[in-house]
Amino acid sequence: MNEHEVLLTAAKQARENAHAPYSNFRVGAALRARSGRIFGGCNIENASYGLTLCAERVAIFKAISEGERNFEAIAVVTDADILTPPCGACRQIIWEFCGDVPVLLANLQSKRESLKMSDLFPKPFDSSSF
Repeated sequence: MNEHEVLLTAAKQARENAHAPYSNFRVGAALRARSGRIFGGCNIENASYGLTLCAERVAIFKAISEGERNFEAIAVVTDADILTPPCGACRQIIWEFCGDVPVLLANLQSKRESLKMSDLFPKPFDSSSF
């Protein structure tokens, strides 16, 4: 199994833990650190949607909280017919902590796409902005 397959499999597994009682839209993410460690994350909804966390942010925050700072790629898996890229807030967080990494998108029907973060977030706001 190649590195992308491993990451996509981890994202699919993380999706199984999603807590999405309001939207029923379950998302899984997996982040690979340069150390080789993989951190999974799932979306966790709250009745007050503003308190909901996306799968991508959960994975990144888990990795950061465990001391990782360098990342190679992130995968996002949903069951939507159309591949689902990270939301705007997640794009900002991915750029801030991961830079121009590959973003692997997939669904449960085996549709896949790989994009660079700079394709999803062409004019980022970061420390070079001020």
